[in-house]
Amino acid sequence: MPEKPTPPPRPPAIDRRNFLRAGGLGLAGAAAGGLLSGCGAASGGGGGYPQRPIQVVIAYAAGGGTDVGARILQPFLEERLGGEIQIVNRPGGGGWAGWNEIVRADPDGYTLGFVNSPNFMTGYLDPRLGREEVGPDSFTYIANQVTDYGAIAIHPEDERFGDIGELMAHAKDNELIVTSTGVGSDDHYASLRLSDRYRTRFSVLHNEGSADGISDLLGRNVDVVFANVGELTSHHESGEVKVVAVMKNSPERSEYLPDVPTLAEAGFPGVESWSSRGIAGPAGLDPGLVDTLSTACRKAITDPEHTAELGKQGLEVDYRAPEAYRKMIAQDDETTRRIGRKYIWGPQVSV
Repeated sequence: MPEKPTPPPRPPAIDRRNFLRAGGLGLAGAAAGGLLSGCGAASGGGGGYPQRPIQVVIAYAAGGGTDVGARILQPFLEERLGGEIQIVNRPGGGGWAGWNEIVRADPDGYTLGFVNSPNFMTGYLDPRLGREEVGPDSFTYIANQVTDYGAIAIHPEDERFGDIGELMAHAKDNELIVTSTGVGSDDHYASLRLSDRYRTRFSVLHNEGSADGISDLLGRNVDVVFANVGELTSHHESGEVKVVAVMKNSPERSEYLPDVPTLAEAGFPGVESWSSRGIAGPAGLDPGLVDTLSTACRKAITDPEHTAELGKQGLEVDYRAPEAYRKMIAQDDETTRRIGRKYIWGPQVSV
């Protein structure tokens, strides 16, 4: 599709970071800030891999979606590898406290971690952050676990718009305050991509998490919440919020929100948003190790019991093998570069 004319200047983003919300899901509560030992699995013997515990770095605090998904996967992966998994939470630096630990680790297969895309990309793409020594090739991609599609929610009693068509029509002529979980988050890029393609007038309020955005919506402090299916499903089912679209560029609806149309189905194709969470190691992992890890990940991630447990959290399992996962990251990187240059760090900077 030909490049659209540069849209008119948008209102400045509203930045508010007044408190940190660390979600408290019971699965992770006992491990905040520390290690969680394997669930009774013994280390592999006989000279094979693994011979000692494998550390899996989570770049966010215990209790968040990535952390909970990792802990659900942990016993299934331990069983397939025949070794112990230790989950290590390294929050800070927009996730780069943890991701740097993965990048700088020895490529011996004993330090892995979860990579969140597109969230991690702003950290190396935005030239203002000075992180030019890292990039997508700093990682060895092993397996994608979850693809949590974006979703758009409104207040159920909003009289201005009741579905995605009415919302988009209103937003073309009226400024609306929408939420984001931080500059360069998937939610932020989601609203920017809609504005870029459909010239909606979204002014972004950056919060620390989706829970803050939902609270703002219920308090009528914002007009629209951009979050993920897994974060909004229970609130939609309870009637607290009304999800009006899932951000998929296909007519296939989310199994967790079967009553909600996708953007493509509703007549707004060409825009898709997700938060993917997958396992990666530092660059240079031996192909034999990658094969061992990816085989174990495939069996663990596609295990029906694992899928069912993630489903209880509203999270959609989306296993992708190393090459397919790498291509997914490359697609995200391309889109993030374009939108970032145009709206966040500026077109005048060459990345």
